[in-house]
Amino acid sequence: MPTHIPHWIDGARRNGASGRTGEVTDSATGEVIGEVALADASEVDAAVAAATAAFPGWRDTSLAKRTAVLFRFRELLNTRKPELAAIITAEHGKVLDDALGEVSRGQEVVEYACGVPSLVRGGFTENASTNVDVYSIRQPLGPVVIISPFNFPAMVPMWFFPIAIATGNTVVLKPSEQDPSAALWMAELWKEAGLPDGVFNVVQGDKVAVDRLLEHPEIRSVSFVGSTAIARYVYETGTRNGKRVQALGGAKNHMVVLPDADLDLAADAAVNSGFGSAGERCMAISAVVAVGGIGDDLVARIAERTATLRTGDGRKGSDMGPLISKRHRDRVASYVEAGEKEGAKLVVDGRQVTPDGSEDGFWLGPTLVDHVEPPMSVYTDEIFGPVLSVLRVDTYEHAVELINRNEYGNGTAIFTNDGGAARRFQHEVQVGMIGINVPIPVPMAYYSFGGWKSSLFGDSHAHGAEGVHFFTRGKVITSRWLDPSHGGLNLGFPQNA
Repeated sequence: MPTHIPHWIDGARRNGASGRTGEVTDSATGEVIGEVALADASEVDAAVAAATAAFPGWRDTSLAKRTAVLFRFRELLNTRKPELAAIITAEHGKVLDDALGEVSRGQEVVEYACGVPSLVRGGFTENASTNVDVYSIRQPLGPVVIISPFNFPAMVPMWFFPIAIATGNTVVLKPSEQDPSAALWMAELWKEAGLPDGVFNVVQGDKVAVDRLLEHPEIRSVSFVGSTAIARYVYETGTRNGKRVQALGGAKNHMVVLPDADLDLAADAAVNSGFGSAGERCMAISAVVAVGGIGDDLVARIAERTATLRTGDGRKGSDMGPLISKRHRDRVASYVEAGEKEGAKLVVDGRQVTPDGSEDGFWLGPTLVDHVEPPMSVYTDEIFGPVLSVLRVDTYEHAVELINRNEYGNGTAIFTNDGGAARRFQHEVQVGMIGINVPIPVPMAYYSFGGWKSSLFGDSHAHGAEGVHFFTRGKVITSRWLDPSHGGLNLGFPQNA
């Protein structure tokens, strides 16, 4: 019998009242394991009302007390993260080691947010004018919304809510309806850590819930991660309704390999970054750009490593798990077919994989496609699956031109032993996150995450200093305390002196 997966509103589970539900599937078996509530507008309103009611008290809670709750949440998460990883693997399908890594990377943002007293510290200038002091402060926005994708049901929400909560905001999280249980688990952990009811809420749902959150008058900001088309929609709808929005969209991440690179290191990196989490990462390398005459050698090394990977149930020691759904698996497979029809060479065909798992799982093995050209759909589109394309170019300049011409600008990498080429690359390439001999350049929590071009809508990246600024707004106060000798009338424009 599938488990019912409810909302979390005002500190407690709340069963869905809309009458609408969605299926949650174990992607390694094809079995329906859960029935998630899909909120209507009234349930969204209830969550927002709880966040709105909780905001004044949480805003006025001292930084010391807020930090204490964050530290308790961090310790509980650190102790019990295998539980969360198991939930992620059961619903998403990624292997357990990958799920544990996801939780650990999210925990880094929790740890960063534990330093909130220094992150929101203002400035003070004494005697800016005679007996006049000027100082700045940062204050929370109010109730904020996080809309997270299926591929990182724990890490992506943790890019946002630790900082939002630390800085005094209240949160409504709308997780993906495809793997919603991680959000509930984290909500219960917050309660155990001592977070007041209403500060963290979870609304399960689909587009109905998203649209109501985007238009709700009490919501002050929206943080979103997902496809570019939906990111654009969230940004335009949210800003039209007066909200501050950061919407992180899709990607087509390139890895440039120069002739002087260590090809074994590059091949390892291409496999790890292209096929980890079945390619369902916005920072996955999906296009390897071989510069000069190294293409045949590099492809052979990648293919050799790909042949050693085991695809199967993530709970059984496999290297790569299934895709999130049958529909998505079929969509990814269609790009493999299209690439072959358009003239690319299929070196490793993941459609022929023999998985270690149920025949009803959503399997597609690692796929390597060579001699890909820029007009091909296997290159132009974000596939979001274990499909690694290899393009061949003659020069470094051609490689940079290829990247800069692409509509996406999320992450890119260069593999080389030439420091001058690496420095030139980081300066010239029009992408938000750069790796030098690092294939997945996801920054540490104290730096900010986000791309350029169609990979980001809005002005603020996630976490780091930009995350703190996104969830707060500044005030500048000019103060003068007068003694009796400063009285009298003067209608002139005040001047510094």
